[in-house]
Amino acid sequence: DELMEGGNTLEDTLEYLEYIQGEVDIFDVSCGLNGSIQYQIDANYMKDGWRSYMPKAVREKFGKPCISMGNIRNPKVAEQILADGDADLIGMGRGLIAEPAWVNKVATGRECDLRKCISCNIGCAGNRIGFNRPIRCTVNPAVLEGDVYKNQKVNKNCNVVVIGGGTAGLEAACTAAEVGCNTFLLEKGETLGGLASVISKIPAKKRLADFPNYLIHRAEQLENLYIFTNTEGTPENIRKFHPNLIVSSTGSAPLLPPIRGLHDRIDKEGSKVASILGMINHINDYPEDMTGKKVVVVGGGAVGLDVVEFFAARNAEISIVEMMDQIGRDLDPVTKNDMKDQMKKHHVAQLTKTALQEVKDSSFLVKDAEGERELPFDYGFVCLGMRAQGQLFAELSDAFVSDDVEILNIGDSKRARRIIDGTLEGRNILNTLTQMGYLQ
Repeated sequence: DELMEGGNTLEDTLEYLEYIQGEVDIFDVSCGLNGSIQYQIDANYMKDGWRSYMPKAVREKFGKPCISMGNIRNPKVAEQILADGDADLIGMGRGLIAEPAWVNKVATGRECDLRKCISCNIGCAGNRIGFNRPIRCTVNPAVLEGDVYKNQKVNKNCNVVVIGGGTAGLEAACTAAEVGCNTFLLEKGETLGGLASVISKIPAKKRLADFPNYLIHRAEQLENLYIFTNTEGTPENIRKFHPNLIVSSTGSAPLLPPIRGLHDRIDKEGSKVASILGMINHINDYPEDMTGKKVVVVGGGAVGLDVVEFFAARNAEISIVEMMDQIGRDLDPVTKNDMKDQMKKHHVAQLTKTALQEVKDSSFLVKDAEGERELPFDYGFVCLGMRAQGQLFAELSDAFVSDDVEILNIGDSKRARRIIDGTLEGRNILNTLTQMGYLQ
């Protein structure tokens, strides 16, 4: 099924396959075109194995072996597709980029160790199709070389202290422990997972939780990795562990410029104005049907579009404001095309080249080429990106200036970016250990 207006449907395909089925040994049943790429290279909210009805139809009509695919990450889903007779073979692409050992781990009962693809489409489709770069992966920072680093071990005692239990910090801590470092992870909150775990509370982003969950499970298996939650990464606390290497991975927070009325209202009790974090904290309070309610989102990047996606599913009347000339400029091609279709389907008003001037109780004052105007709302959201929380790195650099200690700043605490950047920097702790003489 091409899943586009005017394109071939499953029924069309079944008809034309009659003319060639005699020459076919196996049918590889896929779907979508460039214009419906979010179905061809599945968007992250698509369910595991959602396409299996397509090979089932081909298999039933022609009695030939069929291959099914489509966001198949859960081994139980793969097994059910085969058991139900929907297909004879399972096709997997991105899932094997994320986890080359997927089949072996499942075959040997190690499903809990799977590093599942989160279908973010950033390192694979984003790099390969969007930028013509080599394929990389958000959750697998070693697509080329695999896990060969685990064969290395430090040649002398090395104490590593990692501050922050988000995805970057967890990757750094796990990697250090896996090569033999005594590793101590300090997280000021009650739970691990960082911003990825928080964002995964948005229904369409729930697959994202697979990555922090994998990292937490991986960390719990390492006997030389000690995790301390509800623990601040102060210099006093860090000194207790006699560190040779300190990794600051304190993440990011919503960017809040000095715009009139913004700081007085955003995420305040009783206010109609929220950040992405404020929205998530109240995610169960929004009505399922918001027909007639006005939602205005300031910020046309990935964060703002997450908010649009959430409220579009609730039939709200949505406007999105973006200062640049394009919404979703830096998105991967799959997500960009999907959001374009969603905004068209839900009649989202797209206000580009428009800047926020002032935040009021029930409206945003914005300015475009024609001048200023007010955008009234029932719910207003300011999503102007994230900013690094790098204060601790500077504090630690001063506190340990006379000590023989290396200090790294990684992930969003270095600069607010995507998960893929922090994961790679976490794994690159190996380079620092090599430079320090702990690894040959």
